[in-house]
Amino acid sequence: MTGGTSGFGAIAAERIPGADGIRLVHSARHAASTGEALPLDLSSLDSVRTFAATVRERSDRIDGLVLNAGMIRSDVAARTVDGFETTFVVNHLAHYLLLRPLLPALADRAVVVATTSGTRDPATGAGLVPPRHGDAGLLAHPERDPDLDTHPRKAGQHAYTASKLCTVLTMRRLSKDDTVRAGRITAVAFDPGQVFGTGLARALPTPMRLAWRGLGTRAGMFLRIVQDTFNTQTEAGNTLADLVLGDIDVPDGRGYLALRRGEPSVLARSDEQAERSWRESARLVGLPDR
Repeated sequence: MTGGTSGFGAIAAERIPGADGIRLVHSARHAASTGEALPLDLSSLDSVRTFAATVRERSDRIDGLVLNAGMIRSDVAARTVDGFETTFVVNHLAHYLLLRPLLPALADRAVVVATTSGTRDPATGAGLVPPRHGDAGLLAHPERDPDLDTHPRKAGQHAYTASKLCTVLTMRRLSKDDTVRAGRITAVAFDPGQVFGTGLARALPTPMRLAWRGLGTRAGMFLRIVQDTFNTQTEAGNTLADLVLGDIDVPDGRGYLALRRGEPSVLARSDEQAERSWRESARLVGLPDR
C-alpha cells in the first residue's frame, strides 16, 4: 500500500490489518503505527524498483495492492531525478512501475485499487483544469506539449487531473487483461470524492495548504450539503478498506468505482486511450508492453 500514513489512506490502513490473517506492507518515510513500513520515494523510479523487489522477496502471494499516494503542485516546474514532471510521476508513473513487477505475485481473486479523482472529469465542476489528454509522454515532459497552459497554476492543475485520468486508464486496461480476468482479479480505479485535509496538498504554497487542511476539519463538513462530490476522510477511508477486503462487489471488468458519482468521463472510457497510455508508460520506465 502507498499513501497509508495520512488522510483517508491512514484510516484504511488502520482497518486492513484488523482482518484475520492479513499482513499489511506499506510505504512510509517515517515510522508507522500499522503494518510493516518499507522505505519508498515515489519521485525516484529506482526507489520504486527496490520497494517492489523487496515486497517480492518477502512474499510470493499478494492479496491486495493499494496505490493511494498522490500530490498536486502549483506548477509543472519540478522534475524528478529521472527527469520527468513530478506530479505525473508520483501520481501515475511510479504506481504503474510498482504494479507491473507485482502482477505475477497477485493471488487468485486479489484486489488492485488505485485512487483517482473526480477532478479528471470536466462534468464534476471541481474547479480544476480538466485533462485534455492522457498522453504519458507529454505529461512526463510537459514542455513538449504544444497546448501547455502558460499560467503555471493552471498547468499544475492539468498535470494533476491528467495524471488521475491515467490512473483510470491503467485500471481499465488492467481489468481487461486476460491473465487478470483468468485469475478473477479485481482491478478498480477508486474515486473517493473531494476529500479535504489529506496530504495531497503538501507541495502547495502555505496559504493554499492551510486552507486545504482547514476544510478537512469538522467545520468543512457542511460542504457536503451544498455539493454532493465532497466527502469525509472517514467515509473515504472505510470505503477504500472495504474495497481491499472484498466487502464491496465490483462487477467483472468494471474498472471504476466512484463514492459520489458512478461513471468515468468519456475520455476515461476509451480502450484506445487506455492501451496507448499503458504502452507509453511502459516505454518511460523501460518495461515491455506486456
